[in-house]
Amino acid sequence: MNTKVYDPTSEHLPSAVARPDRLVSLQGATIGLLDISKPRGDIFLNTLESLLTEAGATIKRFVKPTFTKPAPVDLRHEIATQCDAVIEALAD
Repeated sequence: MNTKVYDPTSEHLPSAVARPDRLVSLQGATIGLLDISKPRGDIFLNTLESLLTEAGATIKRFVKPTFTKPAPVDLRHEIATQCDAVIEALAD
């Protein structure tokens, strides 16, 4: 399957980004759950946390200060250095 992922930022000349390898297993993986601070995103992430924990993953929760701006560099660095994968909640 050929999947295209589009960057929603306003780049005029988008750069090519290699897709990261998929996790082989959730067992023992550290998954970051990023709440972008939109209403009800935490409800989705709470349910997801329960399911992922049952599958053997360790969960780390993160929250963006506001959904109107990209995540701060220090938050992105923290997620990248502490997690094997990240899931971002987009809910309203």
